[in-house]
Amino acid sequence: MLSIALATVATLLLGITLLARLPVHWWWIRACEFPRMQIASLALMTLLLAPFAETPWQWLALVGGLATLVIQACYILPWTRLWPVQVQRAESGHDERCVRLLVANVLTPNRNAEGLIALINQHSPDIVLTLESDDWWGQQLDAALASQWPHAVRIPQDNLYGMHLYSRLPLVSPQIERLIQDDIPSISTGVTLDCGDDIQLYAVHPRPPAPNESKESLWRDAELLLIGKRIRDDSVPTLVAGDLNDVAWSRTTRLFCRVSGMLDPRRGRAMFNTFHAHYRLLRWPLDHVFSSEHFTLRDMRRLPEFGSDHFPILTTLCYRPSRADEHENPEADHDEHQQANETIREGKARDQED
Repeated sequence: MLSIALATVATLLLGITLLARLPVHWWWIRACEFPRMQIASLALMTLLLAPFAETPWQWLALVGGLATLVIQACYILPWTRLWPVQVQRAESGHDERCVRLLVANVLTPNRNAEGLIALINQHSPDIVLTLESDDWWGQQLDAALASQWPHAVRIPQDNLYGMHLYSRLPLVSPQIERLIQDDIPSISTGVTLDCGDDIQLYAVHPRPPAPNESKESLWRDAELLLIGKRIRDDSVPTLVAGDLNDVAWSRTTRLFCRVSGMLDPRRGRAMFNTFHAHYRLLRWPLDHVFSSEHFTLRDMRRLPEFGSDHFPILTTLCYRPSRADEHENPEADHDEHQQANETIREGKARDQED
């Protein structure tokens, strides 16, 4: 029984691994990209137990487990210390050129606003971005943050896609946009740093591919790639922050980085898994901060949970355009740009899901 069980598990894990490579938008295929660490761990366990299996099942367990582990490792390793960093470390000083950004998906039914506010007061970020925040959350945050973070963009919604942006730094021409789906907002705004320079910030929270949300990832993918093309065309210092409802190593997120030229400060450092806060064995990086080549990284950390199913993430980036040439920007080829354009066109043309 052990032999058959090990061979079956190894075959199943390899099948899930290969399914994730299919270039389709179906939610159940895209969901296979999320638990790569968990699948790799199970594949390793299968390999360790394979010597106790009988032939021919032993060979199936060995080949399936090894192939799965190698493929998954190729995706996972860039988000470990075994990989070169993508965003260079910031030098000390130049505080006036740095921006401290806290991103928190609050989980709409969660009512522990005091827990989040305590974290905000403790770490004193320059910018606070909350996701899934409705009217109730907006009222709590307004009462606690308005005096020290006077510049704000408020989009209270009760459909899990509301967002609030509070800033100590002045905002320049903030805009609320609904790029692909009418009920999914995003924020685009300039931010004036203490040194006087302006940078661009995009705050995003697209709908995830899930059976109770969207049967396909098309609309999420289209929104991210549309922002990526805009960043590439504008060529200004830019940050992108939010809950992308996608993992760092997914097909879409990696394509977004190549299309936009944006850098991931987690690469070469850690995964910074932010979801699910309540299940230690089921976690992956859903909340993101990306930067253009104009920034270096001073600090990035995951903060304690406060009742939400997401951990907050706190990132300090320094605007250092003189060090831009120290970064190696990801680049999309012609076919990838064409793929992005087709995804955006289809996302705009297809009927939107409720």
